[in-house]
Amino acid sequence: MTSPYQQQYEQSLRDPEGFWRTPAEDCHWYKKWDKVLDDSNKPFYRWFRGGVVNTCFNALDWHIQNGRGQQVALIYDSPVTQTIQKYTFAQLRDLTAQFAGVLMAKGVQKGDRVLLYMPMIPEAVIGMLACARIGAVHSVVFGGFAAKELATRINDAKPKVIVSASCGIEVNRVVPYKPLLDKAIEIATAKPQSCIIVQRPQQAAEMRQGVDWDWEVEMAKAQPAACVPVAATDPLYILYTSGTTGIPKGVVRDNGGHMVALKWTMKAIYNVEAGDVYWAASDVGWVVGHSYIVYGPLLKGCTTILYEGKPVGTPDAGAFWRVISQHKVKALFTAPTAFRAIKQQDPGGKLIANYDLSHFKTLFLAGERTDPDTLRWAQEKLKVPVIDHWWQTETGWAIAANCMGIEAFAVKAGSPTKAVPGWNVQVLDATSKPVKPGDIGALSVKLPLPPGTLPTLWNNDEGYLNSYLKEFPGYYKTADAGFIDEEGYIFVMSRTDDIINVAGHRLSTGAMEEVLADHPDVAECAVLGVEDELKGQVPVGFIVLKAGVTRDPAQIEKEVVQMVRDRIGPVAAFKTVTTVKRLPKTRSGKILRGTIRKIADNQPYNVPATIDDPAILDEMQVALKRIGYAGAEKKKE
Repeated sequence: MTSPYQQQYEQSLRDPEGFWRTPAEDCHWYKKWDKVLDDSNKPFYRWFRGGVVNTCFNALDWHIQNGRGQQVALIYDSPVTQTIQKYTFAQLRDLTAQFAGVLMAKGVQKGDRVLLYMPMIPEAVIGMLACARIGAVHSVVFGGFAAKELATRINDAKPKVIVSASCGIEVNRVVPYKPLLDKAIEIATAKPQSCIIVQRPQQAAEMRQGVDWDWEVEMAKAQPAACVPVAATDPLYILYTSGTTGIPKGVVRDNGGHMVALKWTMKAIYNVEAGDVYWAASDVGWVVGHSYIVYGPLLKGCTTILYEGKPVGTPDAGAFWRVISQHKVKALFTAPTAFRAIKQQDPGGKLIANYDLSHFKTLFLAGERTDPDTLRWAQEKLKVPVIDHWWQTETGWAIAANCMGIEAFAVKAGSPTKAVPGWNVQVLDATSKPVKPGDIGALSVKLPLPPGTLPTLWNNDEGYLNSYLKEFPGYYKTADAGFIDEEGYIFVMSRTDDIINVAGHRLSTGAMEEVLADHPDVAECAVLGVEDELKGQVPVGFIVLKAGVTRDPAQIEKEVVQMVRDRIGPVAAFKTVTTVKRLPKTRSGKILRGTIRKIADNQPYNVPATIDDPAILDEMQVALKRIGYAGAEKKKE
């Protein structure tokens, strides 16, 4: 007899229209779709063509009409400001409608872009939902990005309005946002008409006359806005992800497919129902924040938590247990990095005993591969299922997971379990042919991608084709390498490009190399991600100085570290760089980053046949040992 998972998975591939029609019926439509899956313009597939919807209506107004108006929709928990605020669906709807009126008063119309550069405060959620309410396209930029990175996103999205705050708050410091925003607007070629600023009491921002407007003042005089119906295929948001060239790519998410898929995942993957408390301990600047702080839980009718704090230090390594206990969280979704930090501070898990976790049922981890040690620690200490799942900014939701609301499978350490219904995952060789079970290759997804994934890049169809569809015709390239075993378990082993995962944040080493190369004394450089016990990966830089440079290399190294911090931001976690005489290269001039990484990560490696000079690898071992990676002791295959 076919198992529940197998039945759903097979139907999703055999009859995608029939499969996705059922969860679509569970949403509100002003007009039903003409076609569930429009494949008339391959490979640009579109879901629910002809349908008319509003994502904000489905996330807020629909629940109020169905009797959930007084249920808590959003809990803002901020240990850094000693604040807890709760908003019912009715209160959140009213604030969202009011701010949608503010945006309309500033000239924002359906299809216009609004950029949000925000800390983890309720206004960030309200701002996103307000854009969705009036059919504007929001683009949230993580508050840790520096002015230059913010400017590139302003230039691409060309927002009519930018919404920001006077500051963000870290454990021991206040981070002024407004000077970064002002600098970004100064260097950007696209200029917003208005900026709306949340003035936080911890630090007020200087306001520019006629351009900057105070959130509270504008809210007080605005007229609430009603929902604007939009096409299911219209864009809901743009979210920028690091490109391998260092140029950010604007991932587009549509309204209809996104709404249907995310609402479905709440039960199918996370096993939560309307009324349950769900917590994604991420940031609204990342895809997890979009999908599972804001949209997924609210579309399902769950209570969602917006947490402005850290896993440790606010005040201690029991912070997560306090939130789970106090708010009766049923499911937590966070990055393995958070648990590595907690484990480092409280290895025995003693702080867990201080809290009542009886409502807590499942821990979900994603953002980078969950190492077996962290998985075992979490299982042992929490005594609940610990589910690793795999997805990307581009996909919007999990490609592979242990679908707890369909059928729970045994966990295999190092695997995010099996492909989720809708995802035809295959492992391909260099000729686009599937490999046999257990063999490593390029993890790829046979088209069409399910709803809720990226239909294209913002104003860049060609970039979409080149980045994701060209290398393996008929497939989406995940740029991850791995294998699928005989039982269908997927194992994600590494990136196949130069995007690295630093504490769950995807960052481009190419962008960091551009900064290093900009230093007047640097002739060439390489940045690569090496394994790190806490963050998963951290970037390490190597610089070759120009001939004739007589300055102290240590001083130059300090300068390039500061340059990366200034231009990309502290989120890059770029702290380690060393000067070398030369970099290992192929005879064609390609830097052997993969070989350097293997030496640093204590992995066996072959001397590539194409290497220009094998002796250079010995020099790299010495350099790596100098910065704390014991390359000299490593063995070749």
